[in-house]
Formats: sequence, structure tokens, C-alpha cells
Amino acid sequence: MGTSVLELKNITKRFPGVLAVDDASLALQKGEILALLGENGAGKTTLMNVVYGLLTPDAGEVIVDGKPVEIESPRKAISLGIGMVHQHFMLIEPFTVTENIVLGQEPTRIPVLHEIDFGAARGDVEDLSQRYGLKVDPDAKVMDLPVGMQQRVEILKALYREANILILDEPTAVLTPQEVRELFGVVRSLVSEGLSVVFITHKLEEVMNVADRVLVMRDGAMVGETRPSDTDQAGLARMMVGRDVVFRVAKTPPHCGGNVLDVDDLVVDNDRGIEAVRDVTFHVCAGEIVAIAGVSGNGQSELVEALTGLRAVRQGTVALKDEDITRM
Repeated sequence: MGTSVLELKNITKRFPGVLAVDDASLALQKGEILALLGENGAGKTTLMNVVYGLLTPDAGEVIVDGKPVEIESPRKAISLGIGMVHQHFMLIEPFTVTENIVLGQEPTRIPVLHEIDFGAARGDVEDLSQRYGLKVDPDAKVMDLPVGMQQRVEILKALYREANILILDEPTAVLTPQEVRELFGVVRSLVSEGLSVVFITHKLEEVMNVADRVLVMRDGAMVGETRPSDTDQAGLARMMVGRDVVFRVAKTPPHCGGNVLDVDDLVVDNDRGIEAVRDVTFHVCAGEIVAIAGVSGNGQSELVEALTGLRAVRQGTVALKDEDITRM
């Protein structure tokens, strides 16, 4: 560490009626995992979208490897060695892993005729996968991969384009705990190879586990800098929200009336006809709050759509105040 590969100086970005980024500055060191921490809406993603060329700043300067640059598009960012993995993946699901990774930069057998050399492309993907420990089947279709594997494809896309600065936008939002641990291992492997990583998050535990240094944003502005060894989760939360945070919530037991919603043995398919909700049964009584928890992609959306009549139910019943509404 010690050499800045990316500097932002006094970046400001406004939208109608909103100051999204307010005179923000940062420096990313070579071989560093820098956590950009803040609540939803703090300006983290907006600031990094400026770096990746998706947004043009109203003021400020971007410096890459010591040279001021204007990043007017993602293509320009990629040419400068900057890659970004978005919270919502930008993959073509019917394509294979290899096709997604090399898309737009395919190796060719006969350059004049633009004949794609798929054998060379597959070999390149396998080499990258082995080098960085990102095991993924190069021939698998993206639509058949679990979310964690799809994220690996996005990271490999950036590495294939020779990124040395990698921006990860809320990368754990769609992952299981095991996939989160695997991702952290991948990130540490990347920095050991000389890459520098900006890790956008609002999760305090993740910051303490993976970051070398932490920058905190609030209301579009940089409000603090620290290292995990110099603080704790309470200190990070204080910087995020500007006051002390109580992590334990005092709640009285609910006073429940009769059941208002009864879901029994519900089976629902997703858009591809694959079972997304399997034999789900639960009951909601009057006066209580029931949480449906789970990592994104595990059937919550399909369940809610089925309950609200937006998606057909293959099997089972939904009753509202004892009235079957399954096929209304």
C-alpha cells in the first residue's frame, strides 16, 4: 500500500431537488480493500457511478494513477482499468458464462472476418478462473447458475478486461452466508494479486471482517474515516447516522386476534416455470407483524406476487379471513 491508484477530489453531483454527492473526496491505495459505508441513500453508489462513467459530476476531479481524467462512459472507465460489479447483475441469462465474459471483446480466428474463436475464449476464462480462485463452469448458461456463481461471472468480466480497480456495489445483498464468506476469500485473493477494491456496503459486520480502511458517507458527504482495528460496530453506526445507535430493540409481546391470512401448502413457479415456492404454510393473525426473510432469489417475490394475485398458484390455498382467494 502507499500508492494511490484512484483519487476523487471535491466531487459534487446534483439531481433535481437533491444534492446526492456533496464535495466528496477519497483516495484508494494499491492493494487495499476500502469500504465505502453509509445508509441507503447516503450517496455511495452515486459517487462510484461517477468513477465508472455512468454519471458526470457537476464539480470535482477524478485522478487515476496520478493523472487527471474525464470518465465520460463505462468504456472509458474500463480502458483505465476500472471495473464495477453492480448490485443487480448485468448478464445475458441465455448466454453461457464464456459468452457473457468475453462479450464485446471476443478473440477472433480471422480478425478481418470477425470470426470468434470460442476455443480461445473458453481457455481465457478457464485461466482467469483458476488464477483468481473463481471456480465456475465456462459452458454453463447463466440462467442455470445460483446467484453467487453469477456474481463470480461479473467479477470475471471485469478481470477479463484487465481491471486493477474493482468496485463492488452492495455485493452481499443477494448472497447466502456461505457465499458471503466465499466472496470475502475471493476479494482477499484479488488484492493479494495487486488489485484494489472499493466495497460499497451498509452492513457493519462485513466492514469489520473484510475492510482495510473505512470511509463513511452521510447525506452525500464524507463524514469520517477509520480502520476496523480502531473502532467497533457502535462507532461505525455513530458515524453513519450522526448519533448513538441502540442495537437491541425493546418490544412487548404482540396481542394477536384471530387469523386473517392462512397460507397452506403453497406451490408457485417462477417466470421460467421452475418451482420457486415449495409447500409453504404459514398463518398471520390480526395485530402482528410477520417477516418473510431470506436471501434475494429464494422465492420471496414469487410468494408475495401469489398472495396479491399477480402470479398463478400451482398448488395450495390462500385464505383471507377464511375466504379462499387463491383463484379469484
